[in-house]
Amino acid sequence: MRLYTHVVFSVLLMLILSACSVSKKLDQYAQKLVLQEEGLRQAHIGISIYDPQKASYLYNYQGDKYFIPASNTKLFTMYAGMRYLGDSLPGIRYAETADSIYLLPTGDPSLLHPDFPVHPVIDWLKSNQKELVIQQENWREKELGYGWSWDDYNSSYMAERSPLPVYGNTIRWTQVLEKSESEDGQLVNEAFVYSEPEVSWKVNFNPAKTSSFSVIRDRYSNQFTISEGKEILKTLEIPFVTNGLFSALDLLRDTIGRSILLVPGENTRKADRVLYSQPTDSLLKLMMLRSDNFYAEQVLLMASQQVYGWMNTRKMIDTILKADLKGLPHSPNWVDGSGLSRYNLFTPVDMVWLLEKMEQEFGRNRVDAILASGGKGTLSNYYSDLGDAMKAKTGTLSGQVALSGYLTTKKGKRLIFSVLVNNHQTSAVKVRRAVEAYLQKVWERY
Repeated sequence: MRLYTHVVFSVLLMLILSACSVSKKLDQYAQKLVLQEEGLRQAHIGISIYDPQKASYLYNYQGDKYFIPASNTKLFTMYAGMRYLGDSLPGIRYAETADSIYLLPTGDPSLLHPDFPVHPVIDWLKSNQKELVIQQENWREKELGYGWSWDDYNSSYMAERSPLPVYGNTIRWTQVLEKSESEDGQLVNEAFVYSEPEVSWKVNFNPAKTSSFSVIRDRYSNQFTISEGKEILKTLEIPFVTNGLFSALDLLRDTIGRSILLVPGENTRKADRVLYSQPTDSLLKLMMLRSDNFYAEQVLLMASQQVYGWMNTRKMIDTILKADLKGLPHSPNWVDGSGLSRYNLFTPVDMVWLLEKMEQEFGRNRVDAILASGGKGTLSNYYSDLGDAMKAKTGTLSGQVALSGYLTTKKGKRLIFSVLVNNHQTSAVKVRRAVEAYLQKVWERY
């Protein structure tokens, strides 16, 4: 009995010493490659490396501290989409009578988006010649998110949220320079500018020639000022003012060949039928691969529509945190779907917990198929040697860099990690390279 007790004690002691040794070595790497790196010493940094097989942390440096996660917020949005949207996106809800179709928008961002070659909702609307009626009483949200930088309104990454998105809620303006002959016989560059889709909105042309093609939209209306540039070919995506449903209905008129009548909700029938559009995971994969803010925002709104019959981001977030994610180690401040808001606050341990839950709930294959691999998407210039051994989500705002995901080490061990860096005073590239060097060490040694 004494011999058995001695053996058990010895084994436990070896395991404890081994764990301490691993943690110590990971700390040495972290200190050398990240924490004491020039430009990062004054930054706020959290690093959590978790072994799900042992249900223990190999390394946990400030894992319980709160950080602005930037687009790592999309991991929580990804969970919401997988949990509530089923295998196909609800493209439109409707009720049908002998002479009319009553439509209810669902927030589906794929409608007429160039990412998708087929659009079942549009094909269906074109093929049906009944009167089309729509209402927006289920829209209980604002076009911009809580805490977003309002002066980014002209940037492609901050398209407005809306109940019936079309074309990604952006206009694609393209300039083409072509050689033409002037009256005196000289060859000159002549610029042609066109938009996709074509719009009837007001466009002003800046008479002064500039070095770069630019399109500036008025802050509160769909007026665009275009300045021709020297580029032979250049395309810009500029968000348009959605005005609830009005801009969408204006753009849809030419596409389907007739108008859709907007009426108050009490004048419509219960929309108890659903027409589906795209596979859910096809949208989620694009959302994560290029960190698409617009898709992320609309995913939460679609989930809200599925649960409540109306769209509101804050209500949906509250439901997810209180029901599905009530076991989170630390209560986060989660305010939007994209991570554009600096009011979002999560801990590295929260990220690890969520990643483990997603794998358990939805399966490793499905989760891995959605996340970007090393050398792909937002990881295109990083972790190329690791390939599918790295499955992760990046996050970037000025002064903030994040990376959370799964790492399959050289020895075949599947780890979950989260590295959140806030308030750095160096370039985002330098921070990413430091984190990359650290995780490469983790991959090599464990």
